[in-house]
Amino acid sequence: MEPARTEPADQEPDIRARPPLVREFLLVAGLFLAYKFGRRAANGHVEEAFRNAGNVWDLERALHLPGEGAVQGLLLHSETLTHAANTYYAAVHFPATALFLIWLYWRRPGHYVRSRRVLAALTAAALALHLLFPLAPPRMLPTAGLVDTGQVYGPTVYGQTPATDTMANQFAAMPSLHVGWAVMVAVGLIAATRSRWRWLWLLHPAITLLVVVGTANHYWLDAVVVVALLAVALAAFRPPRGARTGSAQPSRPGAWENAAPFPVPAYATAADARPGPPARPRAGAVR
Repeated sequence: MEPARTEPADQEPDIRARPPLVREFLLVAGLFLAYKFGRRAANGHVEEAFRNAGNVWDLERALHLPGEGAVQGLLLHSETLTHAANTYYAAVHFPATALFLIWLYWRRPGHYVRSRRVLAALTAAALALHLLFPLAPPRMLPTAGLVDTGQVYGPTVYGQTPATDTMANQFAAMPSLHVGWAVMVAVGLIAATRSRWRWLWLLHPAITLLVVVGTANHYWLDAVVVVALLAVALAAFRPPRGARTGSAQPSRPGAWENAAPFPVPAYATAADARPGPPARPRAGAVR
C-alpha cells in the first residue's frame, strides 16, 4: 500500500494568470524610478529631520523600548560581524525583493499580482511619510551615542555628508522599507508555498530588523510603523480565489477526472448490497 502524502503535490503555474512580461517589467521599473526620484525630492529639511529624531528617541524611551545601542553593542564585539551586517544592509534589500517578484511571476502568477500591488502601495505610503515626516537616523543623533558602522567599518551606501548626498535621502528613516519589504517577502513566500519549512522565511525580516537597528540606520519605531502600513496594504489587497495554497487542487488538467475511484470498504459484503423491503406508503397518501 502506498503511504499517504502529508502535503499536496506542487501545482503547475497557471499561465493564464501571468501578466504580460514586458508590461510588468516597465511597470515595476517605472514604480522604482518614481520612488527613487521621490526620495530625492524629499531630501533636505535637515533641522526638521533632527528635531523629529529627538522626538522619536524620547518617545521610545517613554515607551520603555530597548535601546538601539544594545543591539549595536553585540555587533561591535566582532568587526567581521559588523562588516557582515553592513553588507546585508547594502546588498540584500533590493536583490531579495526583485528575486521574490521574479519567482512569483514565473511560479505563482496568482500571488504575483497581489504582491506587486501590496509592495507598490506600501512604497507609496512610505514615500508620503518621508515627505511629511523627515527623520534623521539614530547614527546621526548625538543623544543616541551610536556608531555609524557603515562609515567606520564599511561597506556603506551613503555619502559622508548627508545634506549633500546625491546617492540617497538619508533623512528618510521612517518607515523602514528594509523591514517592510523583508516582511512582505516572507509573508508572500509563506502564502505561495507549501513546504513545511516555509516558516523559515521569517528569518529574513528578523535578521533585517536586527541589521537596520544594529547598524544605527533605523529606530525600533521605524519598523513598527512600516509593519502597520503593510498590514493595511495586505488587508486592502486580498488574495484572489484559487491563489491560496491551502486549497487542494489538481496538479495538472484532468487530474480529478483520471483519479482512481474510492476504494470499497473491507467490511462491505454482498449482503450489505441487498435491497431492503419497499417503503410503506404514508397514511393519507394519494395513490
